[in-house]
Amino acid sequence: MSNPLTMKIDPITRVAGHLGLTATVDPNTRQVINNQAYTYVTMFRGFEVFLRGRQPPDAVHITSRSCGVCGAAHANASVRANDMALGAVPYPLGQALRNLAYAMTDTIYDHSIILNVLEGPDFSAEVMQQYYPSCWQAAQQTQAEYSDIHGFSTIADIMTALNPFTGWLWQKSVKYQIIAREAGVLIYGRHSHPPMLIPGGIGTDLSVGESLFTQYMYRLTKLTAWTKVVIAAWMDLANFLIDNCDYEKQGLTYAAPTYISSYGFESPVLYSNLGDNYQDIYKNYDSLANTAEEGPQTVFRATIVRDGEFLSNSFIDLNVSQLEFVNSSFYHDWAKITSPFTETDPIGNTLAWGLQDSDGVNLYMYHPWNKTTIPNPMAPNFMDKYSWDAEPRLVWKDGGMWAYETGPWARLHAVAKYHPHSPIVKNGEISIELPTISELPSDLPSGAGPAWTVEWMPPDYSSTLSRILGRAVDMAAAIFTAWDNLEYALEVYMKNQSNPQTSRPWKQPSFSLGVGQYEVPRGTSRHWMVVKDYTIANYQYHAPTTANVSPRDNNCNGPWCINGQAIGPFEMAVINTKIMEEVPPDQWVGYDFLRAIRSFDPCLVCAAHFEIKGRNKKLEHIITPVCNS
Repeated sequence: MSNPLTMKIDPITRVAGHLGLTATVDPNTRQVINNQAYTYVTMFRGFEVFLRGRQPPDAVHITSRSCGVCGAAHANASVRANDMALGAVPYPLGQALRNLAYAMTDTIYDHSIILNVLEGPDFSAEVMQQYYPSCWQAAQQTQAEYSDIHGFSTIADIMTALNPFTGWLWQKSVKYQIIAREAGVLIYGRHSHPPMLIPGGIGTDLSVGESLFTQYMYRLTKLTAWTKVVIAAWMDLANFLIDNCDYEKQGLTYAAPTYISSYGFESPVLYSNLGDNYQDIYKNYDSLANTAEEGPQTVFRATIVRDGEFLSNSFIDLNVSQLEFVNSSFYHDWAKITSPFTETDPIGNTLAWGLQDSDGVNLYMYHPWNKTTIPNPMAPNFMDKYSWDAEPRLVWKDGGMWAYETGPWARLHAVAKYHPHSPIVKNGEISIELPTISELPSDLPSGAGPAWTVEWMPPDYSSTLSRILGRAVDMAAAIFTAWDNLEYALEVYMKNQSNPQTSRPWKQPSFSLGVGQYEVPRGTSRHWMVVKDYTIANYQYHAPTTANVSPRDNNCNGPWCINGQAIGPFEMAVINTKIMEEVPPDQWVGYDFLRAIRSFDPCLVCAAHFEIKGRNKKLEHIITPVCNS
């Protein structure tokens, strides 16, 4: 064997920042040696610390500031935790407005940018020509199956359209994400930190409601056509890479599906009837999947899958099972030095199923309702602590414990396999009809006009390409939701234009618990809140990436453990990725590793850094405007 190569990429650009990767690679096999791949988060934020002592509604707007791209994701998870803790849920019209806004910002806006501006350049003509010339040659000779929709003749044309700044898809993504944000802002008032989201409803001004819905529909029409183009292009590109470039299992996380998903785009009527106190709202949550009402139905639903085994479709089970450790993270363990806020959930289930760890510590101390964030900065050590990201784990009634994944592939796999009554599922696969657009935007191909039924069978594995395709198909789910809720909301509004009801007043409890777990572009966002005397006594939250980037530790129990360890999805994806670059090892950039990681949740380029080379140290040119081209 040639001498191993140590590849370090820090920062990883084109993701929500402060993420690094180090991997030891065999130049002959082109793969990671002995699972020696580590991803790590390099910055402490502290939101959970300075939320303590504030009033609960503040959390909606403070946690939104976690990110300048997906702030509405945290705001929506937080507002659901507030709905529960403060005993108030929106009227149906208010919930429909929440769904309408979120379908645009974050989902359509975010996915457009992620696919074509952040992930797309890794598969662009510029990269393929230099690092994957044989694949590029094949792309030039391969006709695109969906050319009648997206307008590109060959796969090489799609790759060229993904070239940064100059590519057609790259440029149009900049334009159409603006249109999506405009549609969302009509309801939210602003993005990415929506001020209109409030416990128990939404503060949107409907004094000109008919105009608001008309303007939203105008933008939704354009975005429906745009979504057809994006999905068709990525389906062609992904299928080509699988068939011609040996890319089907690149970036595999786990050999069998191991993931969670939760609720997303809830039924306006059912959510509005969950209850008026935290116990009832929590108890009734699973009615969102198990019953039906007139009007839009809940699209995404709670699911736990472990090593290919379906465990539960209950939001309550998902909450009881979630733990968080810090064995490999820059924090102090709180379990032996603090008291629990609660040992049970609101309906009496003992958290973590009443199990204990090997030291006899009750595992409910590691449930997020009981976690205390105590930072402990130190030098990174991959044999000890090496990341500011904590370690989310699930524990089941049989004592099994494991790391898990979340994301668009996971939630689409969940509804296709285990929720046949989801409105986007037909015959065990994703099936979403995107309607005819008669007045097509002049800059989109004519094939984006006719109705198109997007059909996708999510594969039973999460790989680089299945995650990317899941993200593309997820756009169709958002467009479907937008049309469905728009029709419903307009009908409800027109019945009572003079006094449309959207929001219920929230309460100020002396004690309550709240949990909001919501499907967002990158996966399941989870927020937990303990309220005492209408004050936040404890607040914890997980972005989807918290689980996906989770550092490895020994909190694993079962045949799915790898050498006794729980290894997070990011690290598993790198371990199961082969470097395919057709250049000598000393010229490897690590594109395949980066593709695997970016396929989870790349964000705006807040991690990108400028490096100014040359003697004069002068930056002559930064960016060319493309929004109006």
